[in-house]
This record gives sequence, structure tokens and C-alpha cells, in this order.
Amino acid sequence: MPTYLKKTSDLDPDGVIIRVQWGGMVVGSSVFVPCIDTERAKSQIKKVMKSKGWEYKASVVVENECQGVRVWRIL
Repeated sequence: MPTYLKKTSDLDPDGVIIRVQWGGMVVGSSVFVPCIDTERAKSQIKKVMKSKGWEYKASVVVENECQGVRVWRIL
């Protein structure tokens, strides 16, 4: 996907655009972002959460043998 089609709330920690339905996240919900470059993913998640004024917790995890970042909206 060309970079001009990337939204500011999209993630691309490994160069592949990941479109998260951020509007559907309520306090207490979480989303798993599969990726290799977890530090870049956490940095991108931080920018999205800051732009929305949300508090969050992000952890590097392995789920179903897939590495990534799980992010919880906490406020």
C-alpha cells in the first residue's frame, strides 16, 4: 500500500500497514499487534494513544507462537 494511503492512526512496525479499529476500543479492551520490531510498534502505539488522550499499557508478548505487542486501553 502506498504511504499516501496510510492513515495517521495506522501502524507499520515491520513495513506492513496494520489498520486497528481504534474507535472500537473501550476502557479495559485490548488488541494484539503482531510484529518483529516491537520497539517501533510501541512507539507508534504511544503516538496514537497520545493523540486520542487515552491511557494505555503495552507489553511485548508471544501469543499462539507469534511475537507482538498487546496494548490495553486503561483510561
